[in-house]
Amino acid sequence: MTSVTNPRDTIYADPLSETGLFAFDDNVARVFPDMIKRSVPGYATIVAMTGLLAGRYATPGSALYDLGCSLGASTLAMRQNLRQPECRIIGVDNSASMLDRCRSIIDTDTHDTPVDLVCANLQDISIEDASVVVLNFTLQFIPLEIRDAVLHSIYQGMRPGGIMVLSEKVTFADPHLDELNIDLHHQFKRANGYSELEVAQKRNALENVLLPETLLQHKTRITEAGFSSCDVWFQCFNFASLVALK
Repeated sequence: MTSVTNPRDTIYADPLSETGLFAFDDNVARVFPDMIKRSVPGYATIVAMTGLLAGRYATPGSALYDLGCSLGASTLAMRQNLRQPECRIIGVDNSASMLDRCRSIIDTDTHDTPVDLVCANLQDISIEDASVVVLNFTLQFIPLEIRDAVLHSIYQGMRPGGIMVLSEKVTFADPHLDELNIDLHHQFKRANGYSELEVAQKRNALENVLLPETLLQHKTRITEAGFSSCDVWFQCFNFASLVALK
């Protein structure tokens, strides 16, 4: 049962005369935990393992960035796994609605690593002295033409030996595999209670807002940014997470 604090996502349940572009507004922020759980296969695993990776690679006195932090799931996972002293976490999101709810959630957590929340576009953030940088389903909403610069900036602001976690919805060069994985994702959403109408209207809303790329494109960009190695550590259908080491 969906709790009072995590209401059910019904944003696209009724026919809309105009779908409009998807935005992380108050309506989405209110239902986001239910939306992402029912829409992204493996999301809980990715968040949990992000915390474990942060615990392994964080170094004393460093910064950990959660870029596109939404309601702070990855921020909390990192915070709860940190064992190194004098670290701080910077959560960045350009949605004030998300950050308002994020702060209220973080304030209920008892761990003591400082968390700074910044309302800004991630491309405007200067990454400094970072041991861990996380982009969980964030880069896909950034304009294609600036993605190279974003990853280069992240690399430049990281400590040697640091790690970047990049999770994305991906596409496939083979049209048959692409169609298969899209169909499997839609089947996943229907199995989680979304109707055909909801699936269709959500897809229309995300078109031209969420712009996926292939895993090869992501790996190439990561390598060209300067990272010494990268690979996929998790994938389910057309959702994948990569780790990159400096």
